[in-house]
Amino acid sequence: MINKFNKIIHNKFSRFLRFVFFLRYLFGLFIVATILFFIIPGFFNYEKKSEVFKRYLVKNYDLKISNFESVNYQLFPLPNLELSNLTINFDDSPVKLNVKKLKIYPKLLNIYNSENFQSNKIVFNKSDVSLRNSDIKFFIKKFLSQKKKLYFDDLNIKIYDEIKLLVSLENIEFANFGFNKNIIKGNIFNKEFQTKINKNLNNINFKINKSGIDIDIKLEEKTNKNLIKGTYKSKILNAKLKFNFSYDEKSLNIYNSFFRSKNLSFKNNSLISIEPFLDSNSNFEIENLNTKIFNKLQLEKLLEFKNILKQINTKNEVNFNSKKFSRSFIDKYNLKFDLAYGRLNYSKNFSISNNNFICKGNANLLEEYPLLFFDCSINLNSKKDFLKKFDINIKKNNKIFNLNVKGNISVFNNKINFKEISVNKNYKASNEDLNYLKEKFENIVFDDNFIKIFNLKKIKEFILEIS
Repeated sequence: MINKFNKIIHNKFSRFLRFVFFLRYLFGLFIVATILFFIIPGFFNYEKKSEVFKRYLVKNYDLKISNFESVNYQLFPLPNLELSNLTINFDDSPVKLNVKKLKIYPKLLNIYNSENFQSNKIVFNKSDVSLRNSDIKFFIKKFLSQKKKLYFDDLNIKIYDEIKLLVSLENIEFANFGFNKNIIKGNIFNKEFQTKINKNLNNINFKINKSGIDIDIKLEEKTNKNLIKGTYKSKILNAKLKFNFSYDEKSLNIYNSFFRSKNLSFKNNSLISIEPFLDSNSNFEIENLNTKIFNKLQLEKLLEFKNILKQINTKNEVNFNSKKFSRSFIDKYNLKFDLAYGRLNYSKNFSISNNNFICKGNANLLEEYPLLFFDCSINLNSKKDFLKKFDINIKKNNKIFNLNVKGNISVFNNKINFKEISVNKNYKASNEDLNYLKEKFENIVFDDNFIKIFNLKKIKEFILEIS
């Protein structure tokens, strides 16, 4: 019975089984042929074909290889051509990109066809580049606008202002294809950051992980090829900033700007000229200010950057109007100051209980020990209301009180010199009086640092002492 069953199977399926066994050999031949297809190119001399790859990179990526150490065929993880220790130049820029390894992944049908060479993608492994401020835009545009696939693994960028290092970006990863398309990751200030750019390249989001820094930039559709317009939003810790901007390579215009934090909020408009030289003009409208933030200001550290101060040319105006029913010490405040080649000029006027204060002066911030010169006048409409701000009560209200003071302050040495003091045009301080006021001011008001001279308790003590 069993033999009969075997004969039936053998007669009906013998042709099918013979075909299956034949496929076994055919499949084996296919595997061997495939392995040989990928292995044989490893025996080719690619040094002789290097000009083909160079021409391909110039034509398709606009990358010019000036020199390289070697070129080899690698089978894993996918067949690729690996160029080692090469320098890449750009025809229209002095920027040089140094690459440890550049991998070119050819299309399968082009492994043997070097005359019509094509690739699927290229990968940069361990690259370094140094950029000046003027090169940043060119470098970014060069790779973000690439149509062909490319990937950077471990790119290090150093940005310089002339010869001084401004910032270093390390371990950057970037791909213009795939799941992580147009996502830039890396390290800045020893912190991990991530930048996302949408497919139209008009929305950029920048984050520094675990730092509270989140920046979002949206660009408007271009109506003028030389003009870039958009909106900037950022959140840095608990501070928020938002503004509109327009940029045309010669100037940056910032408008509808609003900044808000726990201790400070203001509106701002700024025009920053870049050519022919750097110059800025800004206007600030203060809405809220906690004066305690000035206690954290360290003038000594700010004035250490004298080389930067030499290059800043700026004009600024600051305005403040206290809100109705607020407890602000100052009713109105206006400050104008300009800085050019390290020299500061300022003028300010403010009112306290409808009493007016006007000051002007200058300082050379490039000096080792800067002197702040001042020429101030105080016009009190109500002496009683003014002193009441300091919790000093007087019975008589002298409505006529005009005080004029000239002198200078040594910012770091805690010294003040009164050159001239006069009251109501009928009193002029003698040298003895000037020295007395100098001594009391330094001992009571200027006993700590320059910022602390605006302490209301100290001013009250000084007023009581000389009254």
